[in-house]
Amino acid sequence: MKRLADPYRDLDVIDSRAPRFNQATIGLLSALAVATGWWWLLGVLAAQLAVGLTLGRRFCLPCLAYFELVQPRFGEGRLEDSRPPRFANLVGAVFLTIATAAHAASLHTLGAILGVLVAALALLAAATGFCTGCEAYKLGRLLLGRPFVSCPLPPRP
Repeated sequence: MKRLADPYRDLDVIDSRAPRFNQATIGLLSALAVATGWWWLLGVLAAQLAVGLTLGRRFCLPCLAYFELVQPRFGEGRLEDSRPPRFANLVGAVFLTIATAAHAASLHTLGAILGVLVAALALLAAATGFCTGCEAYKLGRLLLGRPFVSCPLPPRP
């Protein structure tokens, strides 16, 4: 399979299906954590998002699963600018960290609300392609007077 973008080196772009795969993973595991009371799992998800954001896609377990197992079988999807999904991951990591801290401080209702919020928004994005964090990034850029302009994407053959 020929890729237009190397998933580990071409960090300005990302296969549009990769964030959806990550959102499905985060959404399902966040919902599992809330449903079962495994609050530690929210912390693991927050840490995984933080590791992927700081160390790169090679250290993001859902990214590895997508790029090494799924993409080779189904091909590369449409490429998109990677900044909005990165921002959405940052927001998810912050909310999951706060949810974990809330549970550690015995504020279980707050932790559950934040866990459900992350799960719902991540699953919405995975199912429909509407990413609230991505749209917040674009809106924030607009409000700061620097409207979002996608980076140049490689042309499709």
